[in-house]
Amino acid sequence: MTPQSTFMIIANIAEDRLDPLRTLLEAMNREPGVVDPHNTMFPFGRFDRLHVARFLILQTLVAEDKVSTLPAAPPRLVFLGDCDGPSDTFIAEMAVLAGPQLRHIFGHCDAFIDERDSLVNWMQAHNTEPAANYINWRGRTVLQIREETALHEALSGELRRIVREIGRDNPRAIRQRLLSFVEREKDAARLTLTPAAPTPVDWWMKNLLHKLGVPLLLLLLSPLFLLVSPYLVWRLRQLERSDPESIDRPPREYMRQLAALEDHDVTNPFSAFGEVKPQPFRRHAVRFFLWLLDYAARHVYNRGYLTRVQTIHFARWVMLDDNRRLLFASNYDGSLESYMDDFINKVAWGLNLVFSNGAGYPSTRWLIKDGAEQEQKFKHFLKRRALPTQVWYKAYPGLTAFDLARNSRIREGVEVRQESDEEIRQWLAQIQT
Repeated sequence: MTPQSTFMIIANIAEDRLDPLRTLLEAMNREPGVVDPHNTMFPFGRFDRLHVARFLILQTLVAEDKVSTLPAAPPRLVFLGDCDGPSDTFIAEMAVLAGPQLRHIFGHCDAFIDERDSLVNWMQAHNTEPAANYINWRGRTVLQIREETALHEALSGELRRIVREIGRDNPRAIRQRLLSFVEREKDAARLTLTPAAPTPVDWWMKNLLHKLGVPLLLLLLSPLFLLVSPYLVWRLRQLERSDPESIDRPPREYMRQLAALEDHDVTNPFSAFGEVKPQPFRRHAVRFFLWLLDYAARHVYNRGYLTRVQTIHFARWVMLDDNRRLLFASNYDGSLESYMDDFINKVAWGLNLVFSNGAGYPSTRWLIKDGAEQEQKFKHFLKRRALPTQVWYKAYPGLTAFDLARNSRIREGVEVRQESDEEIRQWLAQIQT
């Protein structure tokens, strides 16, 4: 398989360039919230390895005077995305295919390089790795998604024609005619089903070492954890009783501005930025739980699920400013309200493990209780830290995570022999959806 990777290029915006940069980014959109993939500012559509990407102005927009302990951070430009294959080669590809455009965009940042300097080296130097990263289906490439979507559309039309001709009573005959149709379409080069590329050996080895190494390290450290656990529990409860909340309803006008950028596609971007609570205990706790989350997303929840949530395509958690601030960026199906409800109803304890270390979070008990279970408090907390995404791109608009999984199952049904009539009927039913 071809593994996915991430990039996130971040730089401070020059003091007098914030408004011109905002105008430039908004010019990439056909209308607010809808990017033109072939715009002249940055041609997203030219990159066939790119799943999702966004340009984001990172700054605190809603005051958090009650809980803030840090000086205001300067506004920063963030360019982040998820791609097939290694991110370093993708960054180099962007520099080749869109170098002038990227120089124009990042030219709004402090101390940007001149024309004689290497854009690739500058972007690599400003690339920030996430503390945790989630991929809905590791190894599913943009090419695979597009080919499987075309397969579903072609089979759906052919199935309707076959049913009109011979009826529904003989699923084996229908399947055979569909398979013959696929072969004809492939021979005519109207359909392609590219085999998966071999898994890179170095990635496979690193992934295996990571899969085995993390549990081994936790096992070796378990006596130490057991020894210090009374102190950790005492300190946790002490902080939970004293940490202030910041759960006021966000300004209505601000929420209207965010809502205007949503629901132009079945998938939406979400970006949130906030401070970590100032105590060293909290900074170490959030790093530890993100480390565990990254392990689980990499080795356990890599086939369509993040715990019980199935609507997320990609997500990342990035620690910034010496682990004192956290950026969360995700790509999810549905509305923001349904997205939050999905997590609150299914995995509130998981939200608490990470986000309860954020300044102003609703009070928790024993780390996993309360917190996000207090629905309105949690929603106000999250919305106060939400940021408008100036530019957002998705390589396959109109397709949900459910659609991608269904299309993969349809392809599997083409390539794998099905024995029983019931299996064939289930496969045909998926083609009809």
